[in-house]
Order: sequence, then C-alpha cells, then structure tokens
Amino acid sequence: MQEYLEPTAVIDSDHPVVKDYAARAADGAKDPVERAIKLYLAVRDGIRYDPYYPFWLPEYYRASYVISRGRGFCVPKASLLCALGRACAIPSRVGFATVRNHLATRQLLEFLGTDLFVYHGFVEFFLENKWVKCTPAFNRELCQRHNVEPLEFDGRNDSVFQPYNSEKRRYMEYLDFTGPFADIPVAAILESWKKTYGEDFIEKSKKLLMDRKKAEAAGFENEEVWNG
Repeated sequence: MQEYLEPTAVIDSDHPVVKDYAARAADGAKDPVERAIKLYLAVRDGIRYDPYYPFWLPEYYRASYVISRGRGFCVPKASLLCALGRACAIPSRVGFATVRNHLATRQLLEFLGTDLFVYHGFVEFFLENKWVKCTPAFNRELCQRHNVEPLEFDGRNDSVFQPYNSEKRRYMEYLDFTGPFADIPVAAILESWKKTYGEDFIEKSKKLLMDRKKAEAAGFENEEVWNG
C-alpha cells in the first residue's frame, strides 16, 4: 500500500505546486471520502479536456506540468488526480481500459482511424477499505455539449463511463482493463498507441499540434472533440 502513497517521477505528489493545488481543492475536508470527491471535481472540471494535448514525452504526464497547462486528455488528468490523492494521504493508483467510443467525432475518427481507444486512463482511490474507480476525463461543459451526463463520484462506488448518452445512443463500451500501476507506464502506452494507430502516430500528432498552434495564433481555436 505504501507505494500508492509515494511520489514518482511522473506522479510528483511532493511538488509544491501539486501540494498547493491539492490543499485548495480539498478545501479543508477532513473525511477522506469527502476529500476524494473534492479532488475529483477539481480535476474533472478544473482541467480542460484536450484530446490533442502532447503525449510523446514523460513530462507531459507529470502532475505539476498538467496543472501549469490547465488541460490534458484522460491519462494526464488521471496522473494529476492520482498525485492529488497521494498529496492528501489517500492511497491512489492508476488503471487503464480499452474502450470503444461510439460517439467519437468524425475529426477524431479520421485522425485515429478507429473508434477503439487503448490505454484510456482512470484513477483508483483506496477509501473505506476498498478500491474505487473514478474517471475525471471529461469536464462538465464538454459533457453538456455532447448530451452526456457528467460523471459523478461519491467515493464509494465506481465511476466509469456510461454505456448510453442522455439520448439513449450507444456511448462508451469497455472491452478490457489493465493495471493497476503506481506510476504512468509511458513507454508501454506509446508502444501500444503506435501498434493501434500506426508507427507514424507521433509524427502525425506533432504536425497536428503545430497546425493547431498556428490556428490559435491566427485567432482560431479547434473545436473540442472526444478522445478516450
């Protein structure tokens, strides 16, 4: 259990920025369940979901870096939430799933070439003598735009993506799980993504990021889209 309380090179729960963020998010909560809920909401809604956030270096997943950027996709957000949990003395670890996103946007499907999302990240907190899953990926505003109820977390029951959206359309289908991990397995994630999305996936992503930066510099911003 101790390894799920210790900082790592990526889940840097001992970083002053992370500790300060955790203290502000916990807002004085003494009960571990209440504290975990506050941390979850701080990451779910306080860190903007961004499917085109860079991913090819370990530093991009570092909790303190995610705070500085204010955005990230599921794995960086899971890394941050795990770090916040540890900073608040809650045993915390990361897990991953392969999911099929039935509501993925056309843009993302064209980019990835599939609706299969491997290494979708989530967090497990050890609360009241059991591990419970929570999934902080999609912020409330984004969920509302896509007719999906924001995932709530009560600290006692697993919080994972819904199989249907609010219009009763197929949404997220879990195919398998892997983990748990005490740290983000960056090398394994990158290798799996290259196998799933192509050997040129990193180069494609770097080009897309450069195009996005040029568009933002010109006063445009890409529409947010779903990832896993």
